[in-house]
Amino acid sequence: MSQQGQIEFTTADAVVQELVRAGVTIAFGIVSIHNMPIYDAILREGSIHLVCSRGESGAVNMADGYARATGKLGVVITSTGTGAGNAAGSLIEAWAAGVPVLHLTGEVASPYLGTGRGYIHECKDQLSIMEGSCKKATRLRKPEQTAAVVRQAIQDALSAPSGPVSLEIPIDFQSAIIPNHSLDEVRILAPNNNTALELPEEVVSKISTARRPVIWAGGGVISAGASKEVQQLAEMIGAAVITSQSGKGSLPEDHPQCIGHFAAYELTKKLLKDSDLLISIGVRFRGNETANWKVPVPKEHIAIDADWQAINRNYEATHGLIGDAKQILSSLVKDLSQKTINPDPLYLDEVQTVRQELRASLRETLGPYEQILDGMRKVMPRETILVRDVTVQANVWGSRLFEIYQPRTSIHASGGGIGQGLPTAIGAQMAFKDRQVILMAGDGGFMVNVGEMATAAQENLPLIVVLFDDAGYGVLRNIQDAAYGRQVAVDLLSPDFVLLGQSMGFESTRIGSSEEFVSALEKAVDCQKPTMIVVDMEAVGPMAKPFGGPPGAADAFKPRKI
Repeated sequence: MSQQGQIEFTTADAVVQELVRAGVTIAFGIVSIHNMPIYDAILREGSIHLVCSRGESGAVNMADGYARATGKLGVVITSTGTGAGNAAGSLIEAWAAGVPVLHLTGEVASPYLGTGRGYIHECKDQLSIMEGSCKKATRLRKPEQTAAVVRQAIQDALSAPSGPVSLEIPIDFQSAIIPNHSLDEVRILAPNNNTALELPEEVVSKISTARRPVIWAGGGVISAGASKEVQQLAEMIGAAVITSQSGKGSLPEDHPQCIGHFAAYELTKKLLKDSDLLISIGVRFRGNETANWKVPVPKEHIAIDADWQAINRNYEATHGLIGDAKQILSSLVKDLSQKTINPDPLYLDEVQTVRQELRASLRETLGPYEQILDGMRKVMPRETILVRDVTVQANVWGSRLFEIYQPRTSIHASGGGIGQGLPTAIGAQMAFKDRQVILMAGDGGFMVNVGEMATAAQENLPLIVVLFDDAGYGVLRNIQDAAYGRQVAVDLLSPDFVLLGQSMGFESTRIGSSEEFVSALEKAVDCQKPTMIVVDMEAVGPMAKPFGGPPGAADAFKPRKI
């Protein structure tokens, strides 16, 4: 305290001041003896809502889900050592998806760093753990530098390629009294955003003369807010549009030119093989989405990305355009408007045929779940945010046949880890309490972070959980059957999920048919409370064709010579 009774300005206050400056209004995490000064500073400042998760892993997922749904910075606060370690797996997910998350973690008191003396919550090398889990990790080394270090961390998280950044602040630094000096940025004025970029004439010419072009839209389209420009370009040049999993919503999936998330399917491979130009926009070309890079692409490939290192990482590009996708596409559309464009007159009919046949053939594998799919899409509002944990139903039709119409309304686990869906959905729902968020999860993954149901109830979120219960790891069962003809370690004893949900403050019911499901979903939408619908998969029945994982998954596990 000062002589006037005023609370002195501390490192913790500087942290909070920078968060507020960055527009942060919600933060997720767990209070601890190694972050309590920051929590107290947030309380005293008063404008940031703190969401109390039940685990550090879930807290990071919540910040991740919030960031994906809004495009803003997600903020998570954890403790030191074990607490920071618990966060690592979920930070890897945010890294895999390129999500801007700021992870603030405590550290042991600065005199004991690296001494191994057994200071409470001590970790041998916490910074290395965070570095391996994030885009970048750093440690505050001088309290007086707090504002600069926090501001730089926020900028690092948001700048392309975006991703999680971890900042360690030793506990003795957090309460250190420091000067509250201004930190002003002097910037060179940027060109007006309406100013067209000067694009290579050869690139514009190749696009204008393409007869059978394909656009492959990835998560970079969503990050750049370039969905409108993708649609303009696609309609102008008559292109088919493939999306990655992260790129869903780049083009409304009821648009006749939208192939969707079907890149590794045979009909799409043939379309790509027969095309004369690929324009990829913010695409990572992940192995599981390209059959481990066996999907063919045309020789002429124009790659647009904000990340220099993305070019030629998985597929060679004849032309790489580095920069903001929205600005590049806007300039392309302007330049192309001066050109004569003459695509193959039969091409769009072929695209629509491929689009329809892909969906029809996949629907044939669903059996009784086709009605559940149709019921979900019919009942849920168009702007619904669909979050998918890693489970059979999400992989087979949730990621492909449940149509997505807007950017940032499709969220999935990019890193492939199970159990992160529930807290991610909570983060998305915290961002938009007036919109419907629905989670697709399996019983195995759901139990990983089941305690976060209490967080959803405490925040009184209108979240709907659709839990597909087959008492085990369904995807792995099918892969093991295909690879070995037997199963191991995939059967799970499930709790009574209805009673569990009710004890956690969720309206809960169990259904055994598609008709019951639609009725239960309608009630869930109307009640606007935390709700869980447990789908008894044994009662509903099997799919018409078992899902065996991504293409070639079973083959990878069969005995073979190397």
